[in-house]
Amino acid sequence: MSAGRASEGAGCITWWGFSPARDLLTMGPVRHEGEVNVLLVGSGDPRHILKTIAGLQSDERLHVWVIENSMEVVARQLLLLYLALMPQENMGLNEKAEVFLEVFGNSEIRSQTEETLRHAVLQLSLSVTETLETAAHPCLNTILLKFKERDELARIFKLWMQPQSSSSEYSAPAVMSKAWDYRVRQHLGERYDSKKGCFDWDLSMKLHEKGCGIISKQQYVQWRERGLAFEMREGAYQITNPTVLSSRVFSQRGNKVSLRGYWGDIVSSPYLSFGIESDDKSLLKTQNGHHIKTAQDISFVNVQALFQSLSSRRGCPTTSQSEAEEPSTQTDRKSVTINDLMHLNGISVTFLPMDSLHKLPEKQKYSHLFNTIYFSASCVHQLGPMMRQIAAPDAVLVVELAKYILDLNKEQEAGFAKKVASIALEATFEPWQGGKSDDIHAVFIPQRK
Repeated sequence: MSAGRASEGAGCITWWGFSPARDLLTMGPVRHEGEVNVLLVGSGDPRHILKTIAGLQSDERLHVWVIENSMEVVARQLLLLYLALMPQENMGLNEKAEVFLEVFGNSEIRSQTEETLRHAVLQLSLSVTETLETAAHPCLNTILLKFKERDELARIFKLWMQPQSSSSEYSAPAVMSKAWDYRVRQHLGERYDSKKGCFDWDLSMKLHEKGCGIISKQQYVQWRERGLAFEMREGAYQITNPTVLSSRVFSQRGNKVSLRGYWGDIVSSPYLSFGIESDDKSLLKTQNGHHIKTAQDISFVNVQALFQSLSSRRGCPTTSQSEAEEPSTQTDRKSVTINDLMHLNGISVTFLPMDSLHKLPEKQKYSHLFNTIYFSASCVHQLGPMMRQIAAPDAVLVVELAKYILDLNKEQEAGFAKKVASIALEATFEPWQGGKSDDIHAVFIPQRK
């Protein structure tokens, strides 16, 4: 049973995924060599992209193709990748990890972060509107999007760049707190007055039971109440994070009304993407039954390590740790253009049109192209037999399960896993028996004829 109304907690737009970052090239029976093509359907954020890049050998090449079901999610993925690619000369590793996590998981941000965000968005807006033939950056490739989708991206970026005081759709500084509180009230209903008990229930009886003991009560409750997951710096977190606002259409007296607000996850938390697993087991130690580190600490260390690995793929040596921690000047940052971002050897990320999944099999260039295909839990219904047309003969299909969608009970979670297996079977993929059973993702391989 959930301490809230079923299905409302996860929201209707995926700002972050419901599973930890994975190196997708390690999830099947064989590791592909040479150039690897990976298709992500509905991943929601760039966690798998960053983790997979981090696991590459120096001579391996990776092309990631991304399909999302919302241009607002595409815009956010582009921004997060832009931040990840900021050169260390302009933004030290520590600061970059902090700013990334702030934009990634907070409803409200600091003024310094807003300045960085606005400059990045301006550069992205220019690249989307001016680039027609070749991508401005191989990891921010939007040239295959439809013109109307690129227009929509430009509209979203323009909205993000508006100062709160002059934004026509969102003018009051307290708007995010109201938007967040509205969702919490809708979700909890009559339990709203005892919300802290509901938050505690979801944490201790659900997330902790599912192995997320690293998520501390203090941080989780603060996120459930205000939407602040990462508070790593002294300073006021009171500027609305425009990247987590979106429009949702409601019916009112027979008319369709579009309302702008916060329509993402308010239950599972952004800690899932980077904050519940670590290769460094010392970070997961407990003392007297309590974790020494928090999910915020783990997220920071993991994201910082991912950014360090990005630097190692540049055409030059990585900046030393002491230099990486040097605070950068705002002047330096404002001079950065898309051309100044790190170019990663052998890595490209291409965004495909939202309706392209069922059209890819019709195009020769995608025939048996993808070595790994990833579907999020919210998009698995789009998986069909045509996938075999675009899957390489020894492809791996990875599907996110519903383990961390907290509004579902155990029976519904198990039912979802069965449904996923059934859909994969209809698409002529069979479970990969060689891998360790994982209740977070299901892994399939093409059926042998």
